Amino acid sequence: MTVHEGLAIGALARRTGLAVSAIRYYEEQGLITPWRNAGGQRRYQRADIRRLSFVMIAQQFGLTLPEIRSVLSGLPGNRTPTPKDWRVISKDLRAYLDQRIDTLIRLRDNLDGCIGCGCLSLPKCALYNPDDRANASGSGPRYLMGDKPEG
Repeated sequence: MTVHEGLAIGALARRTGLAVSAIRYYEEQGLITPWRNAGGQRRYQRADIRRLSFVMIAQQFGLTLPEIRSVLSGLPGNRTPTPKDWRVISKDLRAYLDQRIDTLIRLRDNLDGCIGCGCLSLPKCALYNPDDRANASGSGPRYLMGDKPEG
């Protein structure tokens, strides 16, 4: 097979580790766009291996498929993306990833303490979140989301 013939869906599945059904789903979601050969079979660019790999990694970082589609829309559709193309979308993701990293660090460092969720089940909660004051800032684990305990 030459590069210009494209990859069959089975070859793409073997290379990415994704099920054929997952590849078809990602195609339906607009994350990859195959073409049809003369026999009507789907064919994929080798660059779709990287796109699908990005999808798998981005999902692990919590991006939704619409968010991933938005990021990938910054890549050219008419040619194989260059390193420069990937740098551009990487720069756009940096702030999001930095924020996620900060949240994960806070989670790692504070999960055994009061996180401002309102459960008031830990002894530290009476000190850091008396009478569930964190609730005034909104729902969820307020201190893990970046709010600071009063006091």
